[in-house]
Amino acid sequence: MSIDIKEISKEDLVKKMFDLGAHFGYARESRHASTKPFLFGLKNKTVIIDLEKTADSLAEACEFAKSLGLAKKTIILVGTKKEASNVIKNIAVEYDLPYVGERWIGGTMTNFKQIRSRIDRLVDLKDQETKGELSKYTKKERGVIAKEVKDLERYFESLVTLNKLPGAIFVVDPKKEAIAVAEAIKVKVPVIALANSDCNIENIAYPIVANDAQLKVIDFFAREIAQAHKDGLREGAQKETEKVAEASRVVA
Repeated sequence: MSIDIKEISKEDLVKKMFDLGAHFGYARESRHASTKPFLFGLKNKTVIIDLEKTADSLAEACEFAKSLGLAKKTIILVGTKKEASNVIKNIAVEYDLPYVGERWIGGTMTNFKQIRSRIDRLVDLKDQETKGELSKYTKKERGVIAKEVKDLERYFESLVTLNKLPGAIFVVDPKKEAIAVAEAIKVKVPVIALANSDCNIENIAYPIVANDAQLKVIDFFAREIAQAHKDGLREGAQKETEKVAEASRVVA
């Protein structure tokens, strides 16, 4: 369950993140220099993250995510490491967002036209299956098609709603998702990232420095971004409804 970070004090937000364990970084030796401004200090040779700065970063990222919703632009949620995969999938499904939870397919953004053709192939085959149109093929041919559908579903079903490049991507651990981040930067798609102390955040548009290896922490930050985007969509829809209503009153 998300919280409205605008409705609680910064102190309460920091306490919430602390209780989740968001302040735990990695060992000092693995610290990346780019995260230094977001770090508080060391405890037992473990980096401690400055959660007050994390709170500021989260607020900025959520405001951006909301603006994307207002503009009817989507966000791809990306988290393929074991700690993130199911969390990202569950949140994406709940908030009706495209996601990558298993493996980032190279070219997803830099060669989007080709990727979209694979998605369209999946949609077409499933549509034929629903309509019973695959019965015209032999048993052997249907077996080959079934395998193709299974393979396509594995990598592309979560991106079916993605008809154009997204307004942004949200990644859990930009070090792990280096290919996705590089592609996004190349096509000028902003990156929002939950990044621990070992990550290079120099080229991340909206870095949120916090523990990126704990289920509850990942769930918290991903959910806040998804909810902010949903709030933007809702606000945009409400404005459109009010605009139509006002136009109707003028005509009447």
